[in-house]
Amino acid sequence: MSTAAARDEACEPSASLVLVVGMSGSGKTTVGRLLAERLGWSYRDADDFHSATARAEMAAGQALTDTERGPWLDAISTWLDHEIAADRPAVLSCSALKRAYRDRLLRGRPGVRLVYLHGAPELIRSRLSERRGHFFPATLLESQIAAFEEPQPDERPLVAEIDQPPEAIVAALASLLRPAPADGGAPPGRAPEPMASSTASAVGPTGEQWTLRWQGQRAVVVQLGAALRHYEVDGRALLDGFAADAPVTGGRGQLLVPWPNRIGDGRYHFDGADLQLPLTEPEKGNAIHGLVRWAPWQLQARSEESLRLGTVIRPQPGYPFLLDVTAEYRLGPAGLDVVIRATNTGNGPAPYGVGQHPYLTLGTGQVDTVVLTVPARDRFLTDDRGLPVGREPVEGSDCDFRTARPVGSQRLDTAFGLDRVDGGVAVVRLAHPSGAHGVDVRLGEGARYVQIYTGDTLPETERRRGIAVEPMSCPPDAFRSGSGPDVLEPGETHVLRWGLTPWRVS
Repeated sequence: MSTAAARDEACEPSASLVLVVGMSGSGKTTVGRLLAERLGWSYRDADDFHSATARAEMAAGQALTDTERGPWLDAISTWLDHEIAADRPAVLSCSALKRAYRDRLLRGRPGVRLVYLHGAPELIRSRLSERRGHFFPATLLESQIAAFEEPQPDERPLVAEIDQPPEAIVAALASLLRPAPADGGAPPGRAPEPMASSTASAVGPTGEQWTLRWQGQRAVVVQLGAALRHYEVDGRALLDGFAADAPVTGGRGQLLVPWPNRIGDGRYHFDGADLQLPLTEPEKGNAIHGLVRWAPWQLQARSEESLRLGTVIRPQPGYPFLLDVTAEYRLGPAGLDVVIRATNTGNGPAPYGVGQHPYLTLGTGQVDTVVLTVPARDRFLTDDRGLPVGREPVEGSDCDFRTARPVGSQRLDTAFGLDRVDGGVAVVRLAHPSGAHGVDVRLGEGARYVQIYTGDTLPETERRRGIAVEPMSCPPDAFRSGSGPDVLEPGETHVLRWGLTPWRVS
């Protein structure tokens, strides 16, 4: 599919009604209200639709039967249809414990999106034991646990873990529910293919692994560093990643926060202080690729086609700043979309840069025959440590890929300044030598530079197997040179957007 076609398809509407479900004590009311406020929508609690008789029965410790819940579900259904007819977006909190209940509320209403608040029964029990002034007694929880039927993948639930603050849950959900921007991010969109599970238990050295699916696309993200391990379309791998039981090598798919590339000697001056980072590329005397590559990230929200993970960078030697960082992955009509956000939650300004390190493959074995296009007018010249020593136009050099041409035997480990118009999306294109198919790397908001690396310094078995196309917000050695890094003031958020769009010529 072409980039233009993908963007046209991405214009379909997103959810206009949200059904927040979960057991009593999971935080449905709190999350529902906050989510409605965040989205600017109206809010209702399904408890409002219970009859006085039903409320009295539950208050007396008597669980309602399916027959007794019938009028309640009918009343909610009538309200949903009324809101849909009036084109009024809204959030509804509702226990909806059984699949049959949810089917009655969702079937025939494609604009209603399901949010499932998931938590361990022990946590929910402890919350209910502390709750006061609600007609639903804690003694009825066991009947809910016995009756509860967890939402299945074909119901397309957005799943949020409740062992985090409601504000964090709402921020993650709002991000996944909002329509994506015009620069290529895709809304939740159409129903995906059923999947066995959107999570897997801890696997090997990279921790938990989450699989996302959408209409022939499959992506895998790991807990360690929130790295992108795998991406395929219709069975064709487009990412030269790593195996499920293998460690990360060569930076494959890793997030580079709070700086991409290298800082020479790990030393830089900021806000009146001289700072020294650990040298993580000791053979060249550099601090390389940030601080989050080997940290386990926390799951914040997930659905079958999207995922949001988060971590916190706390003050430490060489980087005495406090950042809250999230990474969101989403599959949709445009392909794979990635959004990396960082918020300065400290008391003073913080230097910041971000990038990511995917290796792309088109199944050619070696990258030599891949046809490459890079929309860049200039490149950085580097020394033998990989540090910039100058910048020059690409015109007339062997690094001019503004017009598509094969990589050949050229060795690339080069940073380019992107050529873009009015803040638009820059596209690095990789095409199969046949010209029949390829992949576009979309570089959107926050991505001002790109590093192209043909992997010539990797171990021999991994060398020139894929091309790393690394979106970056700043050039190499930006902290030390002071050229290009962002300075985040307290409360300020930086956003980097990039994505992959597969294409095939009909």
